[in-house]
Amino acid sequence: MKYRREIDGLRAIAILPVVFFHAGFEWFSGGYVGVDVFFVISGYLITLLIITDKIDGTFSLIQFYERRIRRIFPALFLVVLVCVPFAWFWMLPEEWIAFSRSLVSVPMFLSNIQFLREAGYFEVANDFKPLLHTWSIAIEEQYYVGFPIILLFMWRFGRKWLLGTVVSIAIVSIGVAEWGSHNYPTETYYLLPTRAWELMLGATISLVQVFWKIPDRMIPGGQIAAIAGLSLIAYAVFSFDANTRFPGGRALIPTVGTALVILFANEKTWVNKFLACKLLVGIGLISYGVYLWHYPLLVFGRLGTLGEPNWYLPAILVSG
Repeated sequence: MKYRREIDGLRAIAILPVVFFHAGFEWFSGGYVGVDVFFVISGYLITLLIITDKIDGTFSLIQFYERRIRRIFPALFLVVLVCVPFAWFWMLPEEWIAFSRSLVSVPMFLSNIQFLREAGYFEVANDFKPLLHTWSIAIEEQYYVGFPIILLFMWRFGRKWLLGTVVSIAIVSIGVAEWGSHNYPTETYYLLPTRAWELMLGATISLVQVFWKIPDRMIPGGQIAAIAGLSLIAYAVFSFDANTRFPGGRALIPTVGTALVILFANEKTWVNKFLACKLLVGIGLISYGVYLWHYPLLVFGRLGTLGEPNWYLPAILVSG
């Protein structure tokens, strides 16, 4: 796979709004959409990895899972272990019980289901759950387990059937997500079936890029498409809030924006030059670690101050 600096820059654009949203900065009221940007990026990169290895004849399902384990597990387990002593000393009994349940569900990548059973994502009590943010990691891992098997099975039928399967899954998933955002908003927020379409969108991008070379045929409009994509992400970050029905149809705004950036932000575009700058690439390279650590730091900051900390504490924790 050819390294694309702008993808790491796009990771920075995803992680920073998430951190600022969790830290309570009002301007980033829709910062949670950064997770959706990550989902599209993950769907794109994982599918691209699999199909390029399949074309080269080097793909191994066991090696794929091994690489995922080596990337995800060490940093995740370290965060969990570091959280334990702070939780033991600072949490009330009921908070400790809830935290103990997450110690079981997080390593099993079932924390999205565990937190679904406990409360809605935006409820105040969630400010005191240091591992709440791992729900999105659980969804990605559930995707990593099942999707490669589907991809390998459909590979034998040809690229059109492969693309048709991915698109069909996406259509069904977003349909359920739109319905669920009205009727079962918490379940829709936390579960893979209503998030799968975002990952499938990324998968679709990789398929059309490898097999149909679509971006190469649309270079004249690439500049505008890339700018539009980045603008859609920015619009969602600054205009969405906790009352936005999500992740139904409104989630198309940041996810389609992400897709446009991935497809059209080539070396000739302004968006590419912006995303490929050293600062954003550097943040993007450590985005997984930033995501893992930022939420426990904020939660224990609240616990340590026996309530909502002063405005400067989240800023210090985030910058640290």
